[in-house]
Amino acid sequence: MANQNPPAGTFMMDLATLNQYNAQGCAACGNKFNLGDSVVAACGDWGKEARLIHAHEATRDPVSGGYVDRRCLNR
Repeated sequence: MANQNPPAGTFMMDLATLNQYNAQGCAACGNKFNLGDSVVAACGDWGKEARLIHAHEATRDPVSGGYVDRRCLNR
């Protein structure tokens, strides 16, 4: 069986986290999170602090090793 471990820094949205963060939704795309979504804490245009976004909206910054909203790196 293939290894199904997610990349470092990625986690699955559980019920407690969903209840805490779903009112504001994904900072990158604006959509609400769903139970079981893969999410990461990433930096972006919203300021200095990292926010939760969908994992497919992020890319790993090779310099810092953290996640960044993919639209920020494409500029």
